[in-house]
Amino acid sequence: MGRPPDPGIMTETNHAGSSQDRPTHTVVVPNSIDMVSVLGPGDEHLRLIERAFEASVHVRGNRITLAGESAEVAMAERLLDEVVTLVRTGQGVTAETVERIIQMLRTETQERPADVLSLNILSNRGRTIRPKTVNQKRYVEAIDKSTITFGIGPAGTGKTYLAMAKAVQALQAKEVNRIILSRPAVEAGERLGFLPGTLSEKIDPYLRPLYDALHDMVDPETIPKLLSAGTIEVAPLAFLRGRSLNDSFIILDEAQNTTPEQMKMFLTRLGFGSRIVVTGDTSQVDLPSGTQSGLRVVEGILEGVDDITFCRLTGTDVVRHRLVGRIVEAYEVFDAEREASRPKSKVAKAERDRPRGPR
Repeated sequence: MGRPPDPGIMTETNHAGSSQDRPTHTVVVPNSIDMVSVLGPGDEHLRLIERAFEASVHVRGNRITLAGESAEVAMAERLLDEVVTLVRTGQGVTAETVERIIQMLRTETQERPADVLSLNILSNRGRTIRPKTVNQKRYVEAIDKSTITFGIGPAGTGKTYLAMAKAVQALQAKEVNRIILSRPAVEAGERLGFLPGTLSEKIDPYLRPLYDALHDMVDPETIPKLLSAGTIEVAPLAFLRGRSLNDSFIILDEAQNTTPEQMKMFLTRLGFGSRIVVTGDTSQVDLPSGTQSGLRVVEGILEGVDDITFCRLTGTDVVRHRLVGRIVEAYEVFDAEREASRPKSKVAKAERDRPRGPR
């Protein structure tokens, strides 16, 4: 018979020598768990825990003693439990992982951090793609449940990357027959005929980010074959006009740069057995002045429609360099303060002029 799985961490509470509201807790990590994986190389994770919680931390063997305010000690215990759970599943725990867990615990979400961080979407060449935040997990789940999903949020939140991973997963599972990736070529005004070079050379600069993500998920040597067979199609938005796309996983990236007419045209390409994911950042509209963004308008039109989900990601969901998240959050604060300082008459006019869909 196989060896039974180890129980989770055990805790011991000792009130001796301390007030009742500042108990000492001792967390006992199972002997089968590598303490270096829990504490990090050079105790890097341990230092993160000490900085994140108002509690003192002492380690002796596989026993971690916590002392401090009850709420802080309890949260530190939960963090250790999540880390041990991830280590037990064989996943590598990094300092970034620990920071993500702390962030999720602070936001008091119902989802367990270990469940969020262990949701495997796609594996390729030894690399596994997973959501890294609660909102990303909800976004991935929405793609599974809804025929049309909108992922709206700032750069670096994984909107396009996770959508691409779900598309490749659906193709590999034979849930769809092809993947169609599209972007509006705003800088060329969609008038690609005026640009020099072949069609491929004209559209390549606008579609390069999609190719880059694709190379992370599919063996590079197979991509030309998939493209030539039409199993994967990468095309500017204008090239989809007049088509009905069946049995396809369709992604529209940079959708903030569509007009309302282009957005309607794209969404009505939906055919039988297909799914659509629309991604964009409404704070980064590159359309000519006075032109409405189709992504800004569409939520007011389609909100509440069955089988369509709008998912919003924020600066806390940025999964690039940790400084990128701080930059995004700083800009969000700046934009909010600037909007609040605008004269009320201008704010009222903007509200009156804002397009509204049927309710």
